[in-house]
Amino acid sequence: MFHTKTNLATAFAGLLTLVSPAWADTAAVSGAPNATAVIDGRQLPAPPEAFGGQIAQTARDSEPWWPPRIVAPETAPNILLIITDDSGFGVPSTFGGVIPHDTMDQLADEGLRFTAIHSTALCSPTRAGLLTGRNHHTVGFGVISESSTGFPGYNSVITKDKATIGRILRDNGYATSWFGKNHNTPAFQTSLAGPFDQWPIGMGFEYFYGFVGGDANQWQPNLYRNTTPIYPFEDAEPGWNLITATADDAITHITNLHQIAPDKPFFVKYAPGATHAPHHPTPEWVEKIEAMNLFDDGYEALRATIFENQKKLGLVPQDATLTPWPEDKIRKWEQLSDDERKLFVRQVEVFAAYASYSDHEIGRVIDAIDALGELENTLVIYINGDNGTSAEGGPVGTPNEVAWFNGIAEMPIEVQMQWYDVWGTEDTYNHMSAGWSWAFDTPFDYFKQNANRLGGVRQNMVVSWPNGIDDKGGLRDQFLHVIDVVPTILEVTGINAPLEVDGILQHPIEGTSFAHLFEAANADAPSPRKTQYFEMMGQWALYHEGWLLATKVNRMPWETPGVPNPDPLNNQVLELYDLTTDMNQQIDLAATNPDKVEELKALFIAEAEKYQVFPMDASVTSRLAQPRPNITAGRTEFVYTRPMTGLPQGDSPSILNASYTITAEIEVPEGGAEGMIVTSGGRFAGYGFYLKDGKPVFTWNLLNLDRVRWEAPDALPPGQHTVAFEFQYDGLGAGTLAYGSTSGMGQGGTGTLKVNGVAVDTRQMKQTIPVILQWDEAFDIGSDTLTGVHDADYMPPFALTARLDKLTIKVDQPQLTEADIATLEDARKRASD
Repeated sequence: MFHTKTNLATAFAGLLTLVSPAWADTAAVSGAPNATAVIDGRQLPAPPEAFGGQIAQTARDSEPWWPPRIVAPETAPNILLIITDDSGFGVPSTFGGVIPHDTMDQLADEGLRFTAIHSTALCSPTRAGLLTGRNHHTVGFGVISESSTGFPGYNSVITKDKATIGRILRDNGYATSWFGKNHNTPAFQTSLAGPFDQWPIGMGFEYFYGFVGGDANQWQPNLYRNTTPIYPFEDAEPGWNLITATADDAITHITNLHQIAPDKPFFVKYAPGATHAPHHPTPEWVEKIEAMNLFDDGYEALRATIFENQKKLGLVPQDATLTPWPEDKIRKWEQLSDDERKLFVRQVEVFAAYASYSDHEIGRVIDAIDALGELENTLVIYINGDNGTSAEGGPVGTPNEVAWFNGIAEMPIEVQMQWYDVWGTEDTYNHMSAGWSWAFDTPFDYFKQNANRLGGVRQNMVVSWPNGIDDKGGLRDQFLHVIDVVPTILEVTGINAPLEVDGILQHPIEGTSFAHLFEAANADAPSPRKTQYFEMMGQWALYHEGWLLATKVNRMPWETPGVPNPDPLNNQVLELYDLTTDMNQQIDLAATNPDKVEELKALFIAEAEKYQVFPMDASVTSRLAQPRPNITAGRTEFVYTRPMTGLPQGDSPSILNASYTITAEIEVPEGGAEGMIVTSGGRFAGYGFYLKDGKPVFTWNLLNLDRVRWEAPDALPPGQHTVAFEFQYDGLGAGTLAYGSTSGMGQGGTGTLKVNGVAVDTRQMKQTIPVILQWDEAFDIGSDTLTGVHDADYMPPFALTARLDKLTIKVDQPQLTEADIATLEDARKRASD
């Protein structure tokens, strides 16, 4: 089973010898400056064509000849591939939801609604499959890169034998670009040190405008053009928001392309940050949704409304029912206090505004394509969500999603109400109550992360192509997966999947085209996909010819197990569903069909072996603290001699769960100095070492809930000074993770601020941040980009006016003793028992 790749590679080598010449279809006069050619495309880039002119000793007696310019097949359409974030089946109005999606609605009227395209239950794994046409473990994205581990299915590296659709189309004559979220660059390769082959421009996209990572503050994002950080919001008019800015940039880019080369088709991957937390719509969209009073009756009523709408639209059987409300995990609306109801309505109205706002901006991009006269020949694939709706806000929501990743799953309502009036603004990194998420996944249940429930993996999409779809307003219920999009694009463009790219034999595409479903005659054709596995953080399932074998849900997404399941393949309760008669997993048939359970489990194991799912790992947030091969790996000392900004968290020194010393040698000019010496993180979690009113200050921002602050009593006089912050950590460190324990993380310690070797302020911290700082903020020296760690002390950029001669960071990771290891091993054994 594990020799499959080798056998395929051998077979491909043989196929390459049978491929027809790469330059297959030349237009205009051969060798003329305007000559073009459609290539075979099995070998990328296309090998150079032999010189077709004549060379003599003099130019007068010679005949010039130009190699033809590669163009796409004449009938190849433009392609706009749209994917939104964290949006479940029942979110858009197009599929029964109450949130207006006018753009998606209009596209559905002109095209097709697909009700059963499936995701992986998590964002960047889904996007990896969408980009490559291969399963997410096949391309290294078993989980997000921030949780990557050193196994082929989980290392977040798309290897060179799995070229993306961007690379394939670019080399076949398309203009390729990517806008919005990029969560497929390894977190440990996001700095200016590169490498950049795993960035969009290294994966076949000629232009990139967007943010890198799972999410971003939409008011002050970590924004890039290609690989260069940009800060357009700093000089923008008030109200600048990345959702609109992304649409603006896409419109400009597409328009310019058309003006320069109107005959060149474009491929645009458009991936706005909505509706992933933080939910950051503009105020006018919040006001618009508020006026509609969509959510005043609570999340159970919302669920019932969506379900009835779906029945009216023919999306679910008329006799279908809903699974029970999870009362043991999410309280019913009638059980909530007045403040909870008030807060929860505010949370969901901001979410809904964000979703509707994003759909509107997508509409602006489509209108711009229409204005160019290109919409008739543009294939628009609009996928609603890269997984089900997120429940990572927990049962009560949160004003700061970073807190959830650090173990605070339920922030008290009275604490959250402090941010009620600014919910969704730059002052929050907000998420909503999981009750709304449950409702937004109707007619299914559960959430993002749940690969074993359809609420986590069943998405919907609209496909519009006026020149290629003859069943306007049609409905398609066939079982599909996001990996089926790439082969569909290749079929409609008439472009072959390459057998070789850059001299590397290609792993076969694993998806199956659904282009035939664009025809009215095939509306009821069988599903092109018969089998599909699902796995995410130890929860797994297998679909096969209408059956679904799935593990029983053993944790909610906001719950992080102290000791993860040591054997997620076998140490599970298995459930069996017949989706042909039970579309939303209500009737478990496992007890009466043990043979079918064993048959499908064996098939899952075969699929898991084939697609690099093993070794399975049920750990969740603790994976974030695992060591990775970034440029800081193995280093204990970091020295900087000049200001530097924008170093991403994945490539910067980590001082979490360790003792450390930060020492700055500076020269204060006449008149004193202020400004940032070094900072990492921002408004929602991080630290800063700076001069305020001339006094050295060190501040730890503990998830925007508390700030621990050390301050020198006096301002530094002019001259040379050494200021230092020393922290002695009391815990065992992240090394306890190797024994299935998080006990070494997030413990307290003692910090001491020193000026010229003299301690000037010492205080204890009872707890520290255990897992991760604010991921969309950078490590900065000499100033502070994006948001600051303490708004009351300063506002960015807060440039340092002293001269920085040297900054040294020394990190002392705790080392486990033999006694520590014995204790941890014993605890793990008892937990397993």
